[in-house]
Amino acid sequence: MPTEKRKLGDMGEKIACYFLEKRNYSILKTNYQKRIGEIDIVAKLKNSLHFIEVKTRTNYSSQKYGLPQDAVTIHKQKRLIKTALFYLLENKYSDDTFWQIDVIAITIDKNSGTAKINFIENAVDYERYNNKRCGY
Repeated sequence: MPTEKRKLGDMGEKIACYFLEKRNYSILKTNYQKRIGEIDIVAKLKNSLHFIEVKTRTNYSSQKYGLPQDAVTIHKQKRLIKTALFYLLENKYSDDTFWQIDVIAITIDKNSGTAKINFIENAVDYERYNNKRCGY
């Protein structure tokens, strides 16, 4: 049986997919999981590939723990990059494929049932981590 946290996360991912589809993104894959990490949504817009991390909180948990996007830590960013690179390799994308990692941060107001969406495009800078100090 899914936990309340899992139910909230699943709801956030559904909201994110709807949000993206309304903006002409094609959803290619959801919950792409490998040993090295997970990507919530893989989507395409025109000629660019988007790896999207979805973070969902309620207005109550945001007051206690901060904004949803704050949960995308440096460690999480590195795992997203590794997982995105694995996806590109596994699906035989060429080296010149344009891709980026975005974050969709959702805050759900439990009283009104509304959701506030913060779409942070190109939230993770691959070049920042593409050096020897980070082990790549």
